[in-house]
Amino acid sequence: MNTPEFPFLHLSQLLYTSSRLMIQRIQVTLNELGLTYLQFLVLSNLWEEDGLKVHELGTKLSLDSGTLTPLLKKLESQNLLKRKRGEEDERTVSIHLTYPGKSLQGKTLAALQVLEDHLASDLGKSTEKLTPQLEGLLENLKTLKK
Repeated sequence: MNTPEFPFLHLSQLLYTSSRLMIQRIQVTLNELGLTYLQFLVLSNLWEEDGLKVHELGTKLSLDSGTLTPLLKKLESQNLLKRKRGEEDERTVSIHLTYPGKSLQGKTLAALQVLEDHLASDLGKSTEKLTPQLEGLLENLKTLKK
């Protein structure tokens, strides 16, 4: 739908297709590490801030508990993280990296750096301009969702 009367629908199509193609490129690298893209997103957030509560991680990734819970269970079964119920409030669950989960960070980032270098070579510096614009768009869309 590339018509002037629906510019936002056209933008959404471009973003969707671009996102899928980019994730497919990233997934090839993640396959070598035994991770899915969503698993990588969870781990990368925990590498930045270990001990996040499930609802905090869901907010950061814009994922609901129906998507997040099976994902966390899978990562826990792979011994990459542990979930802990709160001592004061058992309804809260925090997520902590295990030693293997922490150890995976260096290997993952090294593999992704190779991909980053290839993408920078293939796509040039266009992302330097585009990234801040998309970050602004994302923030605007988050406020509209509420």
